Order: sequence, then structure tokens, then C-alpha cells
Amino acid sequence: MAKQPNFLIFITDQHRADWLGCYGHPVIKTPNIDSIASAGTLFKNFHVASPVCMPNRASLLTGRHPTQHGLRYNGCTLPLRANTFVDVLASAGYRTASIGKSHIQPMTDEEPYFKNPNKVGPIEEAWKSESGNYSHEEPGRYLKDGRYEFPVPYYGYQHVDMVTSHGDQCGGHYRQWFRENVPNWKELQNRDNELPHNYSCPQAYRTPIPAEYYPTSYIKNQTINYLKDNLTNEKPFYLFVSFPDPHHPFNPPGKYWDMYSPEEFEVNLPYSKHKNPTPPMQWMHQNWKGNNGQFSPQTAMMLDDEKIKQAMALTGGMISMVDDAIGEIMNVLNGSTQADNTIVCFNSDHGDYLGDFNMLLKGALPFNAVTNVPFIWADPQCENVQISNDLASTIDISATILDRAGISPYNGMSGESLLPCLMGEKLLRDRVLIEYNDGGARLGFKTPARVRSIITKSYKFNVFLNENWGELYDLTIDPSETNNLWDNPKYSTLKAELSLLMNQDLIGLMDESPRSKRPA
Repeated sequence: MAKQPNFLIFITDQHRADWLGCYGHPVIKTPNIDSIASAGTLFKNFHVASPVCMPNRASLLTGRHPTQHGLRYNGCTLPLRANTFVDVLASAGYRTASIGKSHIQPMTDEEPYFKNPNKVGPIEEAWKSESGNYSHEEPGRYLKDGRYEFPVPYYGYQHVDMVTSHGDQCGGHYRQWFRENVPNWKELQNRDNELPHNYSCPQAYRTPIPAEYYPTSYIKNQTINYLKDNLTNEKPFYLFVSFPDPHHPFNPPGKYWDMYSPEEFEVNLPYSKHKNPTPPMQWMHQNWKGNNGQFSPQTAMMLDDEKIKQAMALTGGMISMVDDAIGEIMNVLNGSTQADNTIVCFNSDHGDYLGDFNMLLKGALPFNAVTNVPFIWADPQCENVQISNDLASTIDISATILDRAGISPYNGMSGESLLPCLMGEKLLRDRVLIEYNDGGARLGFKTPARVRSIITKSYKFNVFLNENWGELYDLTIDPSETNNLWDNPKYSTLKAELSLLMNQDLIGLMDESPRSKRPA
């Protein structure tokens, strides 16, 4: 029997596909990620299951859509009773580890932004509370000196080094390490001590924390230590390395702050390029012109070109820092005897509008900027280096890893193995389904946005719950999604066909697990 491979999975946060050198970005330099791509398969048409952190990360872990696994929007939890593909690997003898951002339980202990406006009786929720602790990623766990002993397994992970939140204010085990190793940690994390700069972009913050103490460096060093401790073990490993950047705030440390200049970037897709903006886009535009600000730091907004370009430059700095960290990790792997038996992947949990139609961050508008993310698979045992245009989804990652490891998945997984595509064959998938659920009403919506999308090779079709409008884009002639064909009578038949396909996909979201017993 052939030796089972190791898996080293890199994932970034809020990182759209076209912001890597290997994906064609004209400015951003990512030589180390590009090197991984040059040795494997780069997917150009890879999409998230949901364009927001927690639901999509849970979809990666379970191989299921949010409707199936239950973590529907940020602030929910992935039920402890949920099996994950990491559980499967661990049960089959793999050593499993997660270093960095997990975000499958809430990272804050704050009350929800939006509360039920209706009067709630003595029982508030449709589900009884499950037994178990869902507070392991909350900040209160990491306030004491020393290291919080994380209970394992954690959704299948036998080793967990937790980093929560974003930017230079990350929490979790990183925060405990920072307090123990940096004598002036209070001074460095005091927002009043921001270094001087001339940026006016919201959430642009020049951190005084040196690069060597920034969360990206912590994750890099913890990963290197784990590899050095485990590369000689006979059992295969699955190592998940999750960087919180380039998610806002825009605060790359040290040399990465001014690695790129705003003048190097262009807003190539301004709001004026959209021929018929949807109601939320119009609302965002009016909100921007009225200087009404954001509902919350996480809520999408529109900005002028100069502020967008500043955000681009700072995002580039964070990406290049992650790339440098990956390079150092790969040097350790490549210098070991395990390099020829380790599959390396690169992915992101969702994208960022990052200037498209003058928008920034993410939200209910499922443009490719937030749904299309990088996915790279480099397998030393596969010589088929290629660029793939096949449609693929976050839910396919788990199925692919299990297939490559020679392990059967559990009942109820929805993903498809990408191994046929990786071997040069064509996939059978002709569309992907994307879900978006908001935790409350914003961006002009009267009720929390519920959006379902299907993407084919030629079309993007978006349906919004209880709205009399939707979106249809012809991706062959309009890849930038600038002309909404929803109301064009020439496309009425196509809309009906795509509606039927979406109905088929939604019907297929029934949870198939557990299997029913044989009828009497």
C-alpha cells in the first residue's frame, strides 16, 4: 500500500483570487505562493460556499453547505455534534493540527447587533441548547497569564494554536504569547500610540508592533515549530495554517506598511461602470455621498478612489507579509525528507470588493470579487501542472483530501473530489451553488438578506428573498458583472432555466445523514 500523503493547507482571510501574482495581479508580489502554483494546479473558477468567514470555514470542514451544517452566518456556531473531514483523518491515523484563525465559534462575547423585534415568549429559540462549550474562541478564555489549555479534539484537531480576531489586536493564544514575550505589550497595543501616517482610508492604522511580533509572524513560527517536531513521525499529518490577514483593519507592520504605494493601483471598475445598479448598490452610493458611514466595522461601504487605492496598497502589504511567511515555512518543509510526500494547498475563506464599483469589504452582493477565491493544489506525486478553468467549490476541498488519502467520506458530504480534474480529466460539475445569510437588515434591505446564487461557465444568477428584483450576468461577454440582465425580456427563458437549476440544487440540500433504517 502506498504511503498516505501529508497535507499542509494555507488559508488567508478575505483574499480575492486575482490578488496574487500567479493569478495575474500586475502589482502584488507573491513569489512563494506563485512557486506553489508553479508546481501544481491553479483553479481560476473556484468559488466559496458562502462569501463570509464562519459559514464558509464550516463548509470547508464539513463538505456541506451552510443550510446543511447549521453555521449560517457570522456569530453562529458549528454544532459540536457535527463530524468534519478532519475527524475522519484523525480516525484514520492522521496527526491533525490547526494553527491560526479557526473561527467556527464566535470570537467575541458581545451581544448580537440585531435582535428579534418581535416579542419572544419564555422559550426564545427553535432549537434547544446543545450540551457542550461554545466559548473556546471568545476573548475571556485568554485573559489569564500562561496558556489556555485548549480541549481537544476540536472539530477533529488534536493540536490547536488559536488566533482570534484580526490585525494587530488578535487574541487567543497569540495574545497570551504576546503578553509573555513583549515587555511593553500594553504600550504597543494602545491605539493612542499609532505611528504617524498620511492615510485617510477607514481602518488604516499604522501599528507600532514590530513585524516579528505581529500575528502573521507568530503563526509562521508556531507552524515551523510544529513541522520540526513532527516531520520525522511515521504517521502522516494534516496541518491547517490560517492567517487572519489581509482582512481589515489595514495595518501591515514595519516595512510592509509602505511596501506598496497607492499610486501603483487603479480603480478599474468604478461605480459608474455598472449600467443598472441594484437597490443595495444605490443605497450604498447614497449612503456614501451622504457621509453616513458604516453600520459596523465589518459592513460593506463605498469610498472615493483615493481611499480605495490606499486600502489596496495596505492590503498588498499584508499579502506580501503572508507570502514571506509561507516562504519560510516552505523552506523548512522542502529541507526535510517529507517534502516529496506532502501536498500543499492555498485557499481563502472569501474575497473583498476592494474597489469594485467603489465598494470595500464584503456583503450581500455576491460579485465575483467576494465569491471567487484562490485555490492551489500542489501534489509532488502528480506531474500534471496546469491552470484549471473547471468550476469548483469550497465544499470540494474535503472530498478531494479524503480521496487523495484513500479514505471514505461520511454520509451527507456534498462536495465532489477534484482528483479527476487534477489528473487532467474534466469534472462533471456544471455549476456551483452559493449561499449568503445576513444576521440582520442592512445595506438598505428591510429584512436580513437571504441570497442564493448559481454560477455556470456562462452565467451568474442571484436570487434575493422577498425582493422583486434579482441579478443575471452573462459572464462570457460581461465577466466584470456590469450589466444586470434580470429585466431584459430577451433573457426570460434563460431566467426560467436557471431558476429550475437553482430549485434542483436547493432541493438537493436536504441533509442525507443519518441514513434511515430499512422499512419494515
